Amino acid sequence: MSSNNLILKGGSFLLHQSTPSDIFIPEELNEEQLMIKQMTTDFVQKEVLPNLDRIDKHEEGLMAALLTKAGEIGILGLPIPEAYGGFAKDFNTISAVTEVTGTAHAFSVAYGAQSGIGTLPILYFGTEEQKKKYLPGLAAGTTHASYCLTEPGSGSDALAAKTKAVLSEDGKHYILNGQKMWITNAGFADIFTVFAKIDGDKFTAFIVERGAPGFTIGVEEEKMGIKGSSTCQIFFENTPVPVENVLGEIGKGHLIAFNILNIGRYKLCVGVLGGAKALIDTSVKYANERMQFNVPIASFGAIKYKLSEQAIRTFAALSATYRTSDYIDKKEKELLAKGIGHEKALLGAAEEYAIECAMLKVIGSEVLDFVVDECVQIHGGNGYSEEYPAARAYRDARINRIFEGTNEINRLLTVDMLLKRVMKGQLDMLGPAMAVQKELMGIPELGETGEGLFYEEEKAIENMKKAFFMVAGAAVQKLMMALKDEQEILMCAADMMNEIFTAESMLLRIKKLTLQNGEDATSIHRDMLAVYFTDSIDRLNKQGRTAIASFATGDELRMMLLGMKRFTKYRTVNTTAARRRIADKMIAENGYCF
Repeated sequence: MSSNNLILKGGSFLLHQSTPSDIFIPEELNEEQLMIKQMTTDFVQKEVLPNLDRIDKHEEGLMAALLTKAGEIGILGLPIPEAYGGFAKDFNTISAVTEVTGTAHAFSVAYGAQSGIGTLPILYFGTEEQKKKYLPGLAAGTTHASYCLTEPGSGSDALAAKTKAVLSEDGKHYILNGQKMWITNAGFADIFTVFAKIDGDKFTAFIVERGAPGFTIGVEEEKMGIKGSSTCQIFFENTPVPVENVLGEIGKGHLIAFNILNIGRYKLCVGVLGGAKALIDTSVKYANERMQFNVPIASFGAIKYKLSEQAIRTFAALSATYRTSDYIDKKEKELLAKGIGHEKALLGAAEEYAIECAMLKVIGSEVLDFVVDECVQIHGGNGYSEEYPAARAYRDARINRIFEGTNEINRLLTVDMLLKRVMKGQLDMLGPAMAVQKELMGIPELGETGEGLFYEEEKAIENMKKAFFMVAGAAVQKLMMALKDEQEILMCAADMMNEIFTAESMLLRIKKLTLQNGEDATSIHRDMLAVYFTDSIDRLNKQGRTAIASFATGDELRMMLLGMKRFTKYRTVNTTAARRRIADKMIAENGYCF
């Protein structure tokens, strides 16, 4: 279910004062969605987790067989229309399932490649014949898919690909020559979405079937983590591909590559946060069982700090994630109501929220890195032993800051996409930026007070947004076109956006839970909120000051630093006591319980 009919534009969270009724929270998943989520949980716990060692050793046929079983229970065909053998489920259902598969280590990578980048290019951009030919098998798990974009010389700069395609003399085939690397599922995939340049310049996608002449697959890569996922190089030497296997329009391959990444970034976030929740369970259980000085280490304040912080960051990030999931879901339904087809509707919805998807990719992967690092630390020396689950989780987590565009690229993209929408008149940042400048020139209000359980947090969000508009507006005004080359400033601005979106999402979720369940039922949630806001505002202050000092001097610098101080005030909170209460609840319930 969706919360209501409000549909924000992508990036407009900075401009809009959202209310709890505007957002969806994971506690609102309906009975069917929870049933599908539980079915996925049962599959992962029974079929995947007991076999992690076998998976990591690349037991012949095991990963492919697990994907086939995933197809049998229906979780590979969630976004695929029924006409092609799928189930056409809403985006929130897909989010719930992806959260669960994110706990499955290397299998989650194979699953993501199959159901996401392996399937969606054909679903979104394929001809009717291509969809009928390939989608039923992909949904059933009897056909396995892979996605081939990266090359030795083109990672973040995907359009620099050198793989070439030339039309044969009889006009029936394109002849491919080149190399791809870091290709997930390559070792067992049946079909491959391959990007190449026709005549060396028209960036185009092709569907290439395994066994095509001149198409060879290299050996499995020895990786630091996600060892059980198949990762190989692939090579094309005069490989003929039928012209009917061109995917999308010739020369428009970038539309496929970049739009597929929007969904990929979002799904990576919700998946890694599912993994983070599972690791918190691991941390709490170990802390309850591990005895030192005749008491469980869970009784120590230093451990309680770690447990509570793991939970607070994960809860906040999940709040932002499901908020975005529902935005995408609502936008898809709006486009469907306008007569746009299922595939184009979901593609358009993800494109609308490309900014949020890029933000979440960074937020989620860095939360997981924090959680898994603290999980190892809580385990102490045992965390470094392969006999305990923390070691595998630590190795497997690291790739997520590189997958789907590095976090540095996604930070830069976040601000770049925002500014492009501003320049096109899709978002009005000029008005708020000018209003903040005017406010800075005025006399600040002293002793400002308000009413309501969440007044301090509501005021903090309002001021955090003002801080962003002050910094971003001044940077644009001062640097103009040169701003695109000031990556350090752009990354500070992106981090400020991440803080605002996450903190506001957490606030809205807890306000909604309070409205639904009452103040007494959410007292521990308000502890989490107070701790998160205390730290988030401090981080935003540092990011803002770093950016300001990079381009402002003299009176302008002094005025803006005073502005940052004004806009980053928050009540004093006894975060130690709040963290202890949060940790005590987790310790009592022996896991993540929020």
